[in-house]
Amino acid sequence: MALSDTDIKKAIEAGEIKVDPSLDYETQLGSCSIDFRLGNTFNLFNHSQHPYIDLRNAAFDTQDIMREVEIGDDEDFIMQPGEFVLAITKEHLELSPSIMGRIEGRSSLGRIGIIVHGTASVFDPGWQGRPTLELGNLGNMPVALYPGMRICSFTFETLSSPSENPYCLRKNSKYKFQDKPHASRIHHD
Repeated sequence: MALSDTDIKKAIEAGEIKVDPSLDYETQLGSCSIDFRLGNTFNLFNHSQHPYIDLRNAAFDTQDIMREVEIGDDEDFIMQPGEFVLAITKEHLELSPSIMGRIEGRSSLGRIGIIVHGTASVFDPGWQGRPTLELGNLGNMPVALYPGMRICSFTFETLSSPSENPYCLRKNSKYKFQDKPHASRIHHD
């Protein structure tokens, strides 16, 4: 069952959901979600240096075809039409083995063409780290994004019982404890 604002606050107080830095409930807490803010770090594809992504090549590492860009708090990041980049939130999130999270885009950004995730919306119970955003501009105009702006929202659900194998304890978890936007690690499959 999805958690309401009341239940989200209770889960935070009980340590079942941890968010750092602390939330500003006035601006970040919705009726059943928490807004997270855009961080300062982005990963961009160097598409002019690589002709394609080869998923069958075991030696191919997608991080090698990306470059990291860090911008200041007062700078903007311009998303061009058709562009896809990875970004990170300012917030660090930890989920207990009893709670899963789901990332969603904000409607106000979606209405100007900005999406925040392509397919990876579920954050498994036991997840820890700064969420990576799969930002895309589906519109036909460039959009300026700023660190600290509310970029996405998280909803949370309780499990029927705690997970026996929480994400942070699994040996094969590819994105645990991330603090920067990591490229696809599909080559670890």
